[in-house]
Amino acid sequence: MDFLQRALLLLGDGVMERVAQQRIIVFGCGGVGSWCIEALVRSGFRHITLVDFDRVSPSNINRQLMATQSTVGQVKVEAMRRHLLDINPEADIVIRNETYCADTAETFPLDDYDYVIDAIDSLPDKQLLIERATRSRAQFFSSMGAALKMDPTRVQVTEFWKVKGCPLARALRQRFKKQQRFPARKFQCVYSDELLKNQEVADAGERANGSLVHITAIFGLTLAGLVITDIKKNAAV
Repeated sequence: MDFLQRALLLLGDGVMERVAQQRIIVFGCGGVGSWCIEALVRSGFRHITLVDFDRVSPSNINRQLMATQSTVGQVKVEAMRRHLLDINPEADIVIRNETYCADTAETFPLDDYDYVIDAIDSLPDKQLLIERATRSRAQFFSSMGAALKMDPTRVQVTEFWKVKGCPLARALRQRFKKQQRFPARKFQCVYSDELLKNQEVADAGERANGSLVHITAIFGLTLAGLVITDIKKNAAV
């Protein structure tokens, strides 16, 4: 495809063939997940499953790729799929408009995928996905908390147990230790050790942690980069 020529120049035929064959599932199509998915499709990945239960809301527009004035109210995975097919009409984009949780986890055959990407916000659901994904055959990458950050130079990648300064990672580790349920193997995380505070503002609307697109997008693009780098590394073996 013509739009993949620049990627082909950098990665070569062999890697691009592998990219086109990989099966990826991304959990969460929000501020992090949507940008990860975008980068994957623009890099030549063709078999992607999107999982998210939500609809686009006005508060999503500041940081979520598919969120625009015209998509408010639409199912996120449906809006995202339409956008992705506009980039590559030949892509195989499967959508699941549901929550990954204890009630649905058995319906997700993670062993069917080459890569599992975690961009889930919910603490118990994230913990469950980590446990199950690290027991699957798939390579697994996870995003820690991207809210309350502003400095792009502090976004980093490290192994989960080495993440520092991230409240979400800390809370996950506490849950694992308290419940004596641990990931089956080590896995890489995108995180930032920066932690700012919400400002006191009038008419703030829904109470949530503030977040900015340049940070959430960096998290998502970094996740996509980890996938591409892993495929290139394995191709060289």
